[in-house]
Amino acid sequence: MITTAIFPGRYVQGAGAIELSLAQEILRLGNKALLLQDPVVNQKMGDTINTALKGKIDYQVEIFNSECSDEEINRVSQLAERYSAEIIVGIGGGKTLDTAKAAGALLKRPIVIVPTLASTDAPCSSLVVIYTPQGQFKRYLTIPRNPDVVVVDSAVIAQAPVRFLLSGMGDALATWFEAEDCRIKLADNMTGRPGPMTAYSLARLCFDTLLKYGLQAKNACEQQKVTPALEHVIEANTLLSGLGFESGGLAAAHAIHNGLTVLPQTHRYWHGEKVAFGTLAMLILTDREPELIDIVYRFCLDVGLPTTLGDIGLQDISDEELLKAAQAACQPGETIHNEPCEVNPTNVVAAMRAADAQGRRLKALR
Repeated sequence: MITTAIFPGRYVQGAGAIELSLAQEILRLGNKALLLQDPVVNQKMGDTINTALKGKIDYQVEIFNSECSDEEINRVSQLAERYSAEIIVGIGGGKTLDTAKAAGALLKRPIVIVPTLASTDAPCSSLVVIYTPQGQFKRYLTIPRNPDVVVVDSAVIAQAPVRFLLSGMGDALATWFEAEDCRIKLADNMTGRPGPMTAYSLARLCFDTLLKYGLQAKNACEQQKVTPALEHVIEANTLLSGLGFESGGLAAAHAIHNGLTVLPQTHRYWHGEKVAFGTLAMLILTDREPELIDIVYRFCLDVGLPTTLGDIGLQDISDEELLKAAQAACQPGETIHNEPCEVNPTNVVAAMRAADAQGRRLKALR
């Protein structure tokens, strides 16, 4: 059996990394860059980025247009071509970064990724999640290689609202469980081959780091301070989760997230928040040990991640509507089929209902 793991070319993390390292890392790859920034980054950090880069590289700033869609990827690619950009730099949240990755791959240019949030595991991966312009999940795109450089400024991430960090924890929470089920089934990771033991070990380290440091990291982020615990969780959310899911594999938690996106009520909730609930449903679907399920519920309740359908906007959802999400989660090609157990829309609905009931019961006891 041939196994495969893939990694970003270079990972840089620490307070002040944008001012101290970004220009240097870009210059390793070329001299002329298109910087795709989300609007909030441009408003709040535009001057900081200009100070870090001005006089060192030739660059043009473009503002991201809200969704990582085929239309936006093509728009950014055309702009980069007209500018003759040698490098594509994405600065912002997950959808901005995915758009930069897809545009860089389309143009066969080096890719530099600068996440300003620790809200998903997208920055380090070669996976791009493409949505419709209206925000509904459309498909996965795997680009030929991972980003050449990922620069994570912990001080910037500490300034963001804590909800972003928690969303990243929700995304990372699924990593070990999905990778472990892929390992048991010998299912393919995102490369189309099973992962090596390195990937599964990193996925487990991701889970252990969240449990150990998650609450401390939340407290630090609420105070907008960088502490060792926050650095550990930023690394877990960004690097460990990225390596764990991509080289370990995805399974039910992310498929349930994708299914939930067909329900408009969930659109105001973030990727990691829906993945967190998908993880709880996955643990019930796959018959995990009750003690382990209790540990995960306690973690979610302690840090403030969703534990009920109501927490993701579905408090009054009917079985008929919930079945639509379950059917989407179980469609052919979805990662739920990497589970080493029978899956179908009926038992996915049952798992979501049971996860919701347990979450409501535990909340009532607090």
